[in-house]
Amino acid sequence: MSGDVGPRRRASDVEVRQADEGDISRMIEVELDAGQMFRTVGLDAIADEEADDPETLRAHIADGTAWVAERGGAVIGYAVASIVDGHAHLGQVSVIRAAQRIGIGRSLIEQVEHWGREQQLGSITLTTFVDVRWNAPYYARLGYEAVPDSELTPGLAAIRANEIADGIDLRPRIAMRKRLTPEKSDV
Repeated sequence: MSGDVGPRRRASDVEVRQADEGDISRMIEVELDAGQMFRTVGLDAIADEEADDPETLRAHIADGTAWVAERGGAVIGYAVASIVDGHAHLGQVSVIRAAQRIGIGRSLIEQVEHWGREQQLGSITLTTFVDVRWNAPYYARLGYEAVPDSELTPGLAAIRANEIADGIDLRPRIAMRKRLTPEKSDV
């Protein structure tokens, strides 16, 4: 894989910025690399999934809903978002394995949360595996709560239905939500 980032470092040397079309091929590489972590928990089929297609990423970039984490000129992570039923929705966050567990994913998630606040959206949602430690347990530590099936909005229900139809539900999955409170200003 191209773009070796060297030894693990703190996330403080990482810049999160708006993605541009020149980042697309690297974003795909990042997602494929990050997905290999699912092999460690017996989800080889998820690790074998294809990454987001370039047109999907291009649409996110055009909408201003794609961000990359960059270190030393190399893209090492990315996130994409959308608006689903009037809420921000984190569609994807991926960080290459060599740069995981140092806060880069959290920085990308915080960027998406910031975007949601800028859009004046009251909450942010996502879907994830219940029992994969870097999925639902991780998001719970960040303040996300499970959304009961009875409270799924039509858009979230459609996302879940698509995941089931696509065979992603190899282990239990849930939707999660976090309320977005206004950011404190420096005034």
